[in-house]
Amino acid sequence: MELLILLVIAVFVISYRYNKGENIYKFISREAGGLYDKYAPYSFKDVREKAKKLGQEYTPRQYLTQVIIFAGVAGGIAYLYFFSILWAVGYALAAISVIPYLAYLKYKRVYSEFIFEQIEVYTSNVIMEFNVTQSFVKALEGVRDSGILEDPVLSDVKMMIDMSYQNGTIDESISYMNDKYPFYIVKNMHQLFNQITKEGARDAGESLENMSMDIDMLVEGVYRDRMDRENFHKRFITFGLALYLLVMAMQFLLGNDSYLELLELWYVQLILHAIIIVNTYFLYKGEKYYHENVGAE
Repeated sequence: MELLILLVIAVFVISYRYNKGENIYKFISREAGGLYDKYAPYSFKDVREKAKKLGQEYTPRQYLTQVIIFAGVAGGIAYLYFFSILWAVGYALAAISVIPYLAYLKYKRVYSEFIFEQIEVYTSNVIMEFNVTQSFVKALEGVRDSGILEDPVLSDVKMMIDMSYQNGTIDESISYMNDKYPFYIVKNMHQLFNQITKEGARDAGESLENMSMDIDMLVEGVYRDRMDRENFHKRFITFGLALYLLVMAMQFLLGNDSYLELLELWYVQLILHAIIIVNTYFLYKGEKYYHENVGAE
């Protein structure tokens, strides 16, 4: 075991010395970035790029801090369960390996929040523009030229305008946007505009005002839900980590010597591994729930 640890340290030192004079954070960032660009799916790259533009991307120092914390906590818990350096190192490495996935979940959440905010801007401003122009396509052009939208929503609005002029109807452009952004506020607004365009714009003011109120209520609800989810997330992580420490109560009740005797039984170790795995899966599902479906309706 000691030889394995020494080999890991030796590989790190040799790699670092090979890049002599290079800042350790830049070295880690460059190596991780190379692997990322080689193996990451396009969607991962897309959300990471947007998170970077929004200032939400993890810095190399934050990654290194996470490595230290995850390895320390996982290794400490494993040692507390099995009193084995081998298992401590194994669980520490396993914990480190999930850090990129957790980063992806964060980037995906940031991207989802950004998209929802853009959709809210799109729907609200199309309604306001329509009240002035009384034309759906002209309203889209007004929103396009206002400078308030960013890609990818801006590019999709441009696509809607082009499709409307090419086909002479808004049907295909509406279907395109509904499929791309399946929020019910988008579908309801498009359905309303489709009805107004085909049946005329008489008495549309009240319907548009009601639609604007619905959008405002939805946005308020989403932001309230976001705050509630954040508070729940903190309590959930605290509770999940506390579950790992229940083994301390068992050690206290049995006594350290009796607990060590139990560890010699293979099925006891199997049960302890199962406890760690099940609790880790519990935390994983909670993290996944917190970061996904943000702004969904």
